[in-house]
Amino acid sequence: MSTRAQVRFATREEGVSFSEHPNAIHAQFYIHYDGYPEGLGVEIAESLTKYQKIMHWEIESLDARHGDLEYIYYIWQAPGKSTWISIFEVAGKFCEYSDKYFETTECIFVGEPSNIINKYKLNTNADG
Repeated sequence: MSTRAQVRFATREEGVSFSEHPNAIHAQFYIHYDGYPEGLGVEIAESLTKYQKIMHWEIESLDARHGDLEYIYYIWQAPGKSTWISIFEVAGKFCEYSDKYFETTECIFVGEPSNIINKYKLNTNADG
């Protein structure tokens, strides 16, 4: 089963909280599968901390939106400041009376890349 996500790059700005969607993004990518925090979240964090390559991202126009996303990630950057990441879980439904799709999001994580690794990376050294 696919877990779809979008990754959006935003500039850290005064007065904009990491737990809200920014008005301006500079690039965005679509990921068709493994978009959950234990997969994509850890992959993004390890790319930023260990310079590991990320695969299978599709670049998109800045106004592209999807009705099947499960997660939206923001990578917040600015010169001279540390990088932070926000993860939003997406819940959507169609209104039966208007056939319109309504999307709601909940911020489930805000922190630096190392915090994602500590929270979501599965312990691969566990005895099993």
